[in-house]
Amino acid sequence: MNAITINLKPVIELTDEQFYQLCRKNPDVKFERNALGELIIMSPTGGETGNRNAEIIIDFGIWNRQTKLGKVFDSSTGFKLPNAANRSPDVSWIKQERWDALTSKEKEKFPPIAPDFVLELIDATDDLQKTQEKMQEYMNNQVKLGWLIDRKTRRVEIYRQGQEVEVLEAPKELSGEDVLPGFVLNLQTVFQS
Repeated sequence: MNAITINLKPVIELTDEQFYQLCRKNPDVKFERNALGELIIMSPTGGETGNRNAEIIIDFGIWNRQTKLGKVFDSSTGFKLPNAANRSPDVSWIKQERWDALTSKEKEKFPPIAPDFVLELIDATDDLQKTQEKMQEYMNNQVKLGWLIDRKTRRVEIYRQGQEVEVLEAPKELSGEDVLPGFVLNLQTVFQS
């Protein structure tokens, strides 16, 4: 996805409520906001990436319905991270007790919580370095496990809290480890051409 970053600070500094209303009034545009308060406008994904995202979210949804351990979120969900950035991972998951600790009002808008797990799926037009920086931002903001999947190169980067990034070339599956107990993502569907 091509992203455009706009620095509004010389003119206006959006409050959380103003940013939320901007997103609500422009539902056809995907916005994020980085820790500096800059507005990031992202284009929609292409059909192949959108299909792979859907397949992945189905796997997470089935696992989560069976385990009832937390909440699964799609790429339309924005989270307010501890560093004040508003981010929307392609797939994210939050442990049930952490989700339950939020108020109804916090759950309704952009929840002020870092997910326990995030997944970013690289689209043909994504900037790998910027996506890697975004993954590191997640780790710096209390995310426990993250997967960066590049379906074209069949390369996966695994991000774990407090550890070096692990790079896998063409793995067949990924384990949710102790963050997503019992979850295994079969990558055949993701990597198929």
